[in-house]
Amino acid sequence: MMFGLLILSLLIGLIIWDYYYKKERDDILKKSNITGPNLLPLIGNALQLRNVTTENLFEYALDRKRKYGKIHRLWILNNLDIVIMNAKHCEAILSSQQIIKKGIHYEILVDWLGHGLITSTGKKWHTRRRVITPTFHFQILEQFIDIFDQQSTILVEKLYNKADSQTPINIYPEISLNALDIISETAMGVKVNAQENPNIEYVRALASVCKVMGERFVTPVYRFGQLYRLIAPNGYRQLQHNINILHNFTNEVIEKRRSALEKDIQDGTYEKNVTIDDVAAKKRMALLDVLLLSSANGNPLSNEDIREEVVTFMFAGHDTTTSAISFALYMISRYPLVQDRLFAEIQHVLSNDKNKTLTYKNLQELKYMECVIKETLRLYPPVASIGRHVTEDIVIDDLNIPAGANISLAFYMIFRDPDYFDEPELFKPERFDFDADQKINPFAFTPFSAGPRNCIGQKFAMLEMKSTISKMLRHFELLPLGPEVRTVFHIITRSSTGIHLGLKPRQW
Repeated sequence: MMFGLLILSLLIGLIIWDYYYKKERDDILKKSNITGPNLLPLIGNALQLRNVTTENLFEYALDRKRKYGKIHRLWILNNLDIVIMNAKHCEAILSSQQIIKKGIHYEILVDWLGHGLITSTGKKWHTRRRVITPTFHFQILEQFIDIFDQQSTILVEKLYNKADSQTPINIYPEISLNALDIISETAMGVKVNAQENPNIEYVRALASVCKVMGERFVTPVYRFGQLYRLIAPNGYRQLQHNINILHNFTNEVIEKRRSALEKDIQDGTYEKNVTIDDVAAKKRMALLDVLLLSSANGNPLSNEDIREEVVTFMFAGHDTTTSAISFALYMISRYPLVQDRLFAEIQHVLSNDKNKTLTYKNLQELKYMECVIKETLRLYPPVASIGRHVTEDIVIDDLNIPAGANISLAFYMIFRDPDYFDEPELFKPERFDFDADQKINPFAFTPFSAGPRNCIGQKFAMLEMKSTISKMLRHFELLPLGPEVRTVFHIITRSSTGIHLGLKPRQW
C-alpha cells in the first residue's frame, strides 16, 4: 500500500514538474505568437505522431503548417521542437554565430558518424572545419574532373546493356555505385571499383542504416538509444551490424591510404616541405591525406578522429549526390523540352565532339544545367530538414526562443512555398535563370544550408552532378518509363518506388 502511494506521489510530482517546465517555455514562445498542438501530460505531442512514417512525413508537415502556421512548436516527451518553415527566420537562424550547435536529434547519428563535421560543435568543429576547408579549394577540385569523367564513362558503358528504349531502369543503385567510386577516389585517394563489383556490401549496409535512422527520427520513442534497444532489439542489432560494416569499410580505406602515403614519404616522392594550405602545388591532395598529416592543437589526429571525418564524408559525399543526380535524371526524362535544351547546351560546350573530356571551365559554362539541378534540389532536396539546438534563452530577429529548444528548419516545405516560388509544384528550371524576372530570396532556397555551418562540399557536389548528368545525356535519351517517384525520408530524400527511367542510345 505504502509503495503504491509512493509511486503515485512520484507520478503526480512528475506531472506537476512537467506542466510547469513546459509552461515556462511555452510562455516564452507565446511572446512571439508561437503555438502548436495541445499537450498531454508527460508525453506532450508524442501520441499525435504515432501514425507518422518516413513515407508520409512531408504530408504530415504540410498539415501542421496549415493548422499552426509556418512557425509552430511540438513537445516530444520533454523535448521542445520549434519548426520553422519561412525564409525570414531561416535566414536569422542560419546566419547566427550563436546558434551553431546541431539539434539533439542528431545524437542518434553518433553511433554511426561519431563526432565528425556534421555532428560536432564548439572548438572541435571549428578546428576540423579549418583543417578540411583547404581541400575544397578550386585548384584541388579542378584536378578531380578527370575522375568524375572516368567514373561516369564506366557508368554509361554499363548502362548500354540496358538501353533498349523499353525497359524501366531504377537508376538510383547505378548512380549510387558511381558516386561511391567518385568519393572514394577523390576524397579518400583510394579506388574501390564499386561499379565493377555491384554487390559491394557497403552500399546495402548504407541504405539499411539510412532507412532505420529515418524511422528513428519520425518515431519519438525510437529517438532514445536505450528505449530503441529495448523496444526493437532485432532492429537495434541489425543497425549495429550494418554500422560495423560501414566502419570496417572506412577503416580499410584509411589503412590503405595510410600505407600508400607512408610509402610515398619513405620513397621521397611525397612533397613533405609543401604545406597543406599551399593547395596550388598539390596534386590530388585527398581529404584523407590532409587528415592523416594534420594535427589539432599540436597533436596528430587520432585514428578515431580520422574515422569520424571519413565516415562523415563517405556518407555526405555519396548519398546526397546520389539522391540529387537520380532525381535530376528522373525529372529530365519527364520533360523532353528541358532535355532538348540541355543536350543543345552540351553540344555547344563540347563543340559537337561527343568524346571530348569536359574541363573545369566547360562545366562552369553549363548554365542551363545548373538551373535544372537547382530546380531538382528545390523539389527534392537531399537534406529535407536540418536542426539546431539553443543553449540559452535568446531573442533572434523577432523570435523569443527558450534554452533547451531544438529548431528544425524545414527546407522541403520552404522550397515548395508559393510565397517564394510561383507554381511551386511545377518543374521550371528557368526560375533560376539569372535573367529571370522573379528574384529568389536566397534563404528560400538553401539546399546546401547557409551561414557558418553551410555544406563544405557544395562546389564539389555541383561539379560532380554536372559531369555525371552531362555524360548520361551525351550517350542516352532519357525516357519517361517506370513508376512515378514517391518521396520518402531516409535521412536523405529517396523514393519508395525507386527512381525509374528508360534509356535510348543517343544519335549524334
